[in-house]
Amino acid sequence: MQRSDGLFSALAEVSRRDFMKLCTALAATMGLSSKAGAEMTAALTEPKRPPVLWIGAQECTGCTESLLRATHPTVENLVLEMISLEYHETLSAAFGEQAEDNKHNAIKQYYGKYVLVVDGSIPVKDGGVYCMVAGKPIVEHIQEAAKGAAAIIAIGSCAAWGGVPSSGGNPTGASSLSEVLPKGTPVINIPGCPPNPHNFLATVAYILTYKKLPAMDKLNRPLFAYDRLIHENCYRRPHFDAGRFAKEYGDYGHRHGWCLYHLGCKGPETYGNCSTLEFCDVGGNNWPVGIGHPCYGCNEKGVGFTKGIFQLAGVENPTPRVEKPDVNNTEGSGATMTAIGLLGGAAAILAGVSVVTLRELSAQHKARSEAKAAEKEEHTGK
Repeated sequence: MQRSDGLFSALAEVSRRDFMKLCTALAATMGLSSKAGAEMTAALTEPKRPPVLWIGAQECTGCTESLLRATHPTVENLVLEMISLEYHETLSAAFGEQAEDNKHNAIKQYYGKYVLVVDGSIPVKDGGVYCMVAGKPIVEHIQEAAKGAAAIIAIGSCAAWGGVPSSGGNPTGASSLSEVLPKGTPVINIPGCPPNPHNFLATVAYILTYKKLPAMDKLNRPLFAYDRLIHENCYRRPHFDAGRFAKEYGDYGHRHGWCLYHLGCKGPETYGNCSTLEFCDVGGNNWPVGIGHPCYGCNEKGVGFTKGIFQLAGVENPTPRVEKPDVNNTEGSGATMTAIGLLGGAAAILAGVSVVTLRELSAQHKARSEAKAAEKEEHTGK
């Protein structure tokens, strides 16, 4: 297969066509036009690849693992080739002083031009001693790197709002990235445990292409990924509206895809594109609710890792009681007198319309028959 110059000559298994498909998919993830896909392709294949520094704090490496397992095409190579990954503790061949020297040199060389990505919450209690790198608290490393960053991204729930380390008593003082940087510092939050890798890739591609931050909500999350409740776009929503709920794992409702609200699903108060984008691009409803597990609200501070697993979520947009049964009713029952009246009225209207329609069709048929008979008689008479 012929390879074009530049980036694609360095990729062992990715053609230009496949790379353009990836960029088009990233643009589609953000709701952009196909033209944006071509623009992203051009931006990401420039000879001078944008430098990226990835710093990990209190994290489980899940965000990195998730990113490396993105597909169509395989992103393991693309992430390392379409950007210049100057520092990443997990993926770095160097270690110790050599790795730290490389980070400091990158900050100095690319000051004001690099993208800073932070993974994991940042402990600040007791002077930040609960996460130390090269003899210094990780919070100092992050604050130093943030000063020269062109864009700052908090990937994963831990960096975005504290995540698992901040739950409960929070003994280490685990904080979000925004909380340890000067007030007003623009930070893009991409929560999730882990987040869908395409939400991260699409955000980075947008920044590198248009040299600006994407539209964000009040929590500094990209709107293309976090503007709708999971509940509103869940394919189990019709069961919620009909009052059909799984009450325990393995019961009839659970085995037949009914709503998981009574099992503690946090979808009604969690914003994200999990139900539409799913996960890992393998199909087959590959996301928590799709495989029969309730959403646990990892995108939302105060919900994920905070509310009990079986604690009922607050329903932000409840189903109107006038038309549909209450969510606490027994499966398939509980129709109100108002709903019955509306249904009866609708049935009566449909019946009336049907009678009128039949009468009109009968009259039209009779008129056509009489016209044909008259025409035949006139022709015979001639």
